[in-house]
Order: sequence, then structure tokens, then C-alpha cells
Amino acid sequence: MKNNQATTSSKIGMKGAKIIVALMAGYSMVYMDKNMVSTAIIPIAKQFGFSTSQTGMIMSMFFLAYTLMQIPSGWLADKLGAKRVLLISLATICFFSYAFGLASSLIFFFAIRFGAGLGHGGYPPSCSKAVAENFSKEKRVMVQSGILTTSGIGGLMAFLIGANVIAINWRYGYLLLGTLFLIAFFLVLAFLPKDQIKKKSDRNKVNETKVPFTKVITNRNVLILFVVMILLNITYYGAMSWLPSYLTKTYSLSLGAAGGILAVNSVSQVIGSYFTGVILSKWFPGRQKTFILICSIISGSSILCLIIIHNIALALILVALIGMTTISAFTATFTWPQAILPQSIIGSSVGIINTGGTFGGFLAPMIIGALVQNAGGSFVVGFIFIAITIFVGGLSVFAVRVSKN
Repeated sequence: MKNNQATTSSKIGMKGAKIIVALMAGYSMVYMDKNMVSTAIIPIAKQFGFSTSQTGMIMSMFFLAYTLMQIPSGWLADKLGAKRVLLISLATICFFSYAFGLASSLIFFFAIRFGAGLGHGGYPPSCSKAVAENFSKEKRVMVQSGILTTSGIGGLMAFLIGANVIAINWRYGYLLLGTLFLIAFFLVLAFLPKDQIKKKSDRNKVNETKVPFTKVITNRNVLILFVVMILLNITYYGAMSWLPSYLTKTYSLSLGAAGGILAVNSVSQVIGSYFTGVILSKWFPGRQKTFILICSIISGSSILCLIIIHNIALALILVALIGMTTISAFTATFTWPQAILPQSIIGSSVGIINTGGTFGGFLAPMIIGALVQNAGGSFVVGFIFIAITIFVGGLSVFAVRVSKN
């Protein structure tokens, strides 16, 4: 066993770097897509005369499909291996990204975003499985945190590149996005090892006890983290979906100017994701609960301040704080299974936990869209709602039981 551990560690050189680059490329595109639609929806709503409820539903259809695919994709990643599921996922998103640029009716928009969500559903659990397959246990949280910096990288690409292309013609933005997904597909195809799950299962057959899926889905910690992810992601995706509309309306900004402010949010997410791994390893080892609560309090307070103040400079600071602390709370929760659950069920457990996250993403745009419409276009009630959900999410992590080794 020690030989295997040493071999694994020694491969975190060029081979490990290639795996990380490939996974980050795909994840960057995943987050670019999630962020870009919130900008694209502004000219789409104007062109087709959609209400805030209808545009909220377009964004929510994506998360409905994303939610439905999380558990099946996690199970498939455990059974078939991460690489196959990653490739299917990227190919599906690529197809629907190109198709989105051809949409011309509300039903078409619903159907295409639903299809894209099915593709997206395969990426997080299979990416987590790929990390578990290719890196030693003590390196997984740090590697996973590094990969999740792509939430900010994808946001930067969406708001600096995507927003400017969308300002010319939103259809061109999705032609660009489909092409970038195609590049990510070929990077995963080239850099991830083949059939690694078969080799590992043969090597560990004697030592590894198979855990029935029913035990995974009824695991106390898995279920609690599922609920926590619903709450955190209502805030994360609620802010991500509606901040562009809020900023353009409140401060009379152009799409490009709003994109510039949201690019700051994306930079802060890169910093937040990366330093989450460092902070948890060096200053908060085994204290994820305290870290997540602190991040949740700062994020919720910043959201409340954003709707109280009316100053563009302060708004810029608050948007950066919201991005950094919300993604830090999310990253700490998302990477936690790598430290407290066995490798054999990582795909399935992350699929279940992230189902909560994507369900939160499904609820957020729809609920906030309805709240904004009922408030006559005011974002105050909607933003109070997402501030409260992250406060509750931060407190909920204290129900997780972690065994002391």
C-alpha cells in the first residue's frame, strides 16, 4: 500500500498537472456558461419581450435538469469511471451551447437550457471522482479547491469576453461558448488517464468494502450537506443570476460596465476558492464548520448592505466580498466529502450533495424573479431572501458529525 501511495504522489508532477489543467478547462467553461446566461438574458428579454418571471424560468430550467442528473452521473462515475462521464458531459453541453444561439421562442429557450443542464449535471461528480482516482487523500482537498478557482476564471471569461461579445450580438456569444467547450472536450480526452477505475478496482478489490447506494443516500452527513448546499447555492446562484440586472438598473450601467464590475466579483471568487484550500489546511484544519459560518455571515451581511447603500464604489467592494465569501463557503462544503468520506463512494456522495446545490440553483432565479416582479421591479425583498438563506446554511453545517481519528 505504501508503494501505491508513493507512486501516486510521484505522479503529481507533469501528469498530475495535465489532469488538473484538463479538469480546470472544463470547469471554467461550465462556470462561464452559468455566468454568461445572466448577461445574455438582458438582450434576450428585450428582443423577445420576456418578463422577469419568464427569464427566471429560462435560468431555472437549466438547474432543474442539472439537479436531475447529479445523482445518476455520480453513480455512473463510480461505476464507469470519471473520464467517460466527463466526455459525455462536455459533448452534451457543447451541442446545446451551439443550439442556444439559434433559439427564437420561449419554449425553445426552455428546452435548450434544460438540455444544457443535463450535460452540466455530469461534470461536478465525475470531476470529484477524477480527483479521488488520481491524487492521494491528503492532497485531494487542496487539488479540488484549486480546481474550483475556475468559478472565478469562468466568471471572468463570461463578464470580460462573453459580455462584450453579447453586447455585439448575444448569438455570437454562444457560438464562442460552444467552441470553447469543444476545446475542453479534447483536453479531457487527451490528458485524463484511460480506464483508471478498472485498474483501481482490481488493485483494491480485497481491501475495499463495497457500499450499497442505499447506504450512501441515507448517510447522515451526506443528507445534511445536501441541505446545506441547497441553502448556500440559493444565495450563490441568486446573486449570480440577478446581480447583472440589479447593477444595470440601479446604477444605469451598460452591459459592458456591469460586466466590468462582475469581473471583479469573479477575481474575488478565484482568490476565495484558492485560499479556501490553504486556509482549511493551515489555519482551520478540521474546522470547516467555523470557516463556513464566518463566510456565510460576511456574505449575507454584504448582500444586505448592497441594497441599503447607493454608491457605485461601495457596491464594487461589496460585490467582491459577496463573490469571495460565498464561493469560499461553497468550496469548503463541496470539498469536505474528500476528507470525511471513502474514495469508493465519492462520485455518488458528491452527486447527491451537489444535487442540493443545483436544486438551490433551480429555485433561486425563479423565486427571485417572482419576488422582483411582485415588488414592482424592486430587488430588495429578493436580496433579503438570499441573505437569510446563507445565514441559515452557515448554521446548518454544525449538524454534520465528523469522527475523530
